[in-house]
Amino acid sequence: MSSPVYRLTEEGRKYLDKGLPESNLVESFKKPMRIDEVRSRVDNFGIALQWAKKKNWVKMDSGKLVIVKKPNTVPEQGALRKISQGKGVDNGMIDTLLKRKLIYIEKEDVVKRAKRLVGKEVHNLAPELIKTGMWREVKIKPYNVEATGKRIYPGKKQPYRHFLSEVRQRLVELGFTEMGGPLIETEFWNFDALYQAQNHPSRDWTQTYTLKYPKHGRLPERRVVDRVKSSHESGWKTGSTGWGYKWDVRKAAQLMPRAHTTACSARTLSNLPEVPGKYFAISRCFRPDVIDVTHGVEFNQCEGIVIGETLNFKHLLGLLKMFAIEFTGTRNVRFFPDYYPFTEPSIQMSVKHPEMGWIELAGAGTFRPELTEPLGVKEPVLAWGLGIDRLAMFKLGIDDIRELFSKNLDWLRNQKMLI
Repeated sequence: MSSPVYRLTEEGRKYLDKGLPESNLVESFKKPMRIDEVRSRVDNFGIALQWAKKKNWVKMDSGKLVIVKKPNTVPEQGALRKISQGKGVDNGMIDTLLKRKLIYIEKEDVVKRAKRLVGKEVHNLAPELIKTGMWREVKIKPYNVEATGKRIYPGKKQPYRHFLSEVRQRLVELGFTEMGGPLIETEFWNFDALYQAQNHPSRDWTQTYTLKYPKHGRLPERRVVDRVKSSHESGWKTGSTGWGYKWDVRKAAQLMPRAHTTACSARTLSNLPEVPGKYFAISRCFRPDVIDVTHGVEFNQCEGIVIGETLNFKHLLGLLKMFAIEFTGTRNVRFFPDYYPFTEPSIQMSVKHPEMGWIELAGAGTFRPELTEPLGVKEPVLAWGLGIDRLAMFKLGIDDIRELFSKNLDWLRNQKMLI
């Protein structure tokens, strides 16, 4: 490859004829002089002062400019002369002159560059060959189209995060509105508003976590609290006898990491939801458990409610079966009677995993009047909760729930982004 050709810029030609600004500066005065006086004597004063100080030719002393030394020769001046004559200059000086924009690299003509490649074997079609049409006159190295290229791993979402986003998007497309709620919840919203008795075994410390500090949170407006209290103690106006015990407001105010996203449903029902309406939440929950291939102490849960005047239990079964087919692709679905304190009737849905067999995927039921009416809702409410982590295992082809949060780089790179 030929050496680059350098040419003087307009500024470089000017300095070649009239001298460099820093040279002119040190020649413009002898004794110490004020800046404003020197400025009027030299063109390009700012550049001149910058380079003169950098070369230690001048300095400031008591507000005046003082000459430290006068150079016998100025290398840049000589270099400009050599370049103007087509002679070579060392690379260090070239870098300096390029930085000062006193010279530039002359670009070779496109046709000349293309002609240099004619008759040679090339790996890539250079732009000049395409522009001039001379690509027809070069030998292009053949490619082995069957050879395996270097594998590239582009950036992508973590597979489980991607799956959750896709499920969220699918539910929105089905007409559901997303609900929200805090991770740290009061027992009121996590249990009491759901008509779960304060002496129920699931509220024991072995079944849920509690917050050590702060211990208590803020309850909702007094009207809602009083209705829920009456519902627990005597059934309020629902026709039920309630649980028949003395309800404790202090226990209801205790804080805890949320045990299920049904707490989001309770909050939504108390905020005058649209009727008819469909709502869902995908959020983190926390429960003490023995960690194994299908259990963890923290997990995501997909919770939903459907409100409507004409809804019945068959609508719930149809909705759950649609979810099973839509999200897992399997038609092997079973329903079993179940019990939850806040729904009646209640069911459990299981689906068949190709390797793990039957897995419980969802719990569902119709919210009891003792739950809905104290919160201000008189219409039937269908409620469901999907084990979204187990659902993800179906789609991602894994048999250990802990792999959802895997740090295995090979698995993360090779996992397909599917729903």
